[in-house]
Amino acid sequence: MALITLRAALDAAKDGGYGVGAFNVTDLVQVEAVLEAARETDSPVIVQTIVGASAHGSDELFWDAMRTTIARYPDVPVVLHLDHGPSYDDCVRAIDAGFTSVMIDGSLAEDRVTHATFAENVAVTARVTAYAAAHGVSVEGELGTIGGSEDGGVHKEIVLADPDEAAQFVESTGVDALAVAIGTSHGAYKFSSPPDGTVLHMDLISAIAARVPDTHLVMHGSSSLPADLREVINAHGGTLPESWGVPESEKARSTKLGVRKINQGMDSHMAFAAAVRSYLDEDGINVDPALYERRGRVAMQQLVAERMRVFGQAGQASRHR
Repeated sequence: MALITLRAALDAAKDGGYGVGAFNVTDLVQVEAVLEAARETDSPVIVQTIVGASAHGSDELFWDAMRTTIARYPDVPVVLHLDHGPSYDDCVRAIDAGFTSVMIDGSLAEDRVTHATFAENVAVTARVTAYAAAHGVSVEGELGTIGGSEDGGVHKEIVLADPDEAAQFVESTGVDALAVAIGTSHGAYKFSSPPDGTVLHMDLISAIAARVPDTHLVMHGSSSLPADLREVINAHGGTLPESWGVPESEKARSTKLGVRKINQGMDSHMAFAAAVRSYLDEDGINVDPALYERRGRVAMQQLVAERMRVFGQAGQASRHR
């Protein structure tokens, strides 16, 4: 029963009072790391990727391979999710490729730099929702603008979500899940000091959840940027700046306030990179990618499993059997 919809995963999470991690992957080695972590912890999981952000030559090649890999884990309930779909056409491509959930990021205009108007966001999101509903696929929308860069490209400024607009947005679009901007940020640099109530507006979660009780909230840009991983990366040639992410305690607390889907990409990528950089420094004559990628896969699996326990999804796979 491997593939399930985002709505099914998050409905069960709401009933059980836990969150479900959504882990970004860029190649099949990382897909395996996430699925092995889910099997290890008996967790439902959301495996997600971004258009054009994989190491493979085409989206379709990677997407087909993802589905084949997921099929080898019939005991793991998996949502295959498109993260930050930039357009209606991209979301349709993913749905036609077998994704069970797509996010349409209508918060930005077609140039992916200018902020879209509320009406423009509603229009493209409603269009995607109509197509997805006809194919039994869930949809996530975005209100406000989550800061930073989800794919290493343009760095977006933060525009906080508004509870009144959230209610109107959900009513007009029919989305299953809603990513709300509460001050979090994508990327390896988030906050210049430990985040507090002046930058991380956790109160917005409760306010928005009260207005859209039947729609699941999503926290983007929630990586914690572990200092120990940054130190390892920098000790082996990296140049990551000192930065603070979202504390694990705040992510756990968010699941009690209404957040059900917790996006996490940078932490697992940091774990992978730290292991790879360490291995390459240890073995200066190796040129076989399999050896250092294997080290990265194991490190990523360990970190993802830790996050699954923090989010509360560990041990919850039985809800989907």
